[in-house]
Amino acid sequence: MENNPTDPIHQFQISRIVPINIGGLDFSFTNSALFMVLTVAITTAFLYYSTRGRGLVPTRVQSMSELSYEFVANMLRDAAGTAGMRFFPFVFSIFMFVLVANFLGMMPYFFTVTSHLIVTFALAILVIGVVVVYGLMKHGTHFFHLFVPSGVPGILLPLVVLIEVVSFISRPVSLSVRLFGNMLAGHITLKVFSGFVVSLSALGALGVVGSILPLLMTIALTALEFLVAALQAYVFAVLTCLYLNDALHPGH
Repeated sequence: MENNPTDPIHQFQISRIVPINIGGLDFSFTNSALFMVLTVAITTAFLYYSTRGRGLVPTRVQSMSELSYEFVANMLRDAAGTAGMRFFPFVFSIFMFVLVANFLGMMPYFFTVTSHLIVTFALAILVIGVVVVYGLMKHGTHFFHLFVPSGVPGILLPLVVLIEVVSFISRPVSLSVRLFGNMLAGHITLKVFSGFVVSLSALGALGVVGSILPLLMTIALTALEFLVAALQAYVFAVLTCLYLNDALHPGH
């Protein structure tokens, strides 16, 4: 069946750019991979360009870079304390990747990598993996005190521990689904309203008048989506900081 460009789901379809098949496994370079590479390239270029001069009187671009640094640094200190700054490169990289990827997805005919669950889940698993590995390396078996809250009566302890374990396991699911769901739903809504504008405009003068309302809604939703794109990057980074705090301070 042919792809329909007017279909709201069409914008999320992954297509092969460079087919690569090794041993029966598909390693093709896709539009999703292209935009992930583009996201990293844009972020790297921006940070390099904005910090190469490092003047005492910062330019606008340097100010943006410094504000980004301070924003993530303050977020990490508030959530995990001064000790959390050892994770700054990790958290900053994740925040910038999600932010730039979300903004790129707002451009017409561009691909939104964060609208795919496999991408957001991979980021979430990376975060939880760092938490578990660092926690075990730093604290050994004491890390498992994370699942044993202090002050809980012995009779309730098995139930509470079970709840804590299930809560910890569900973290990558909630972390990934939140970002994926918001980006997916927002882009589908935008596509539907813009589709109304095109469809009504094709009906003549009366249709053009009728398309004014969906056009205004499309403009408003576009502004809202830019806000959501930034907010979701912030939420992902904040939750990452909170989870890293558990690796640094596993005791309740």
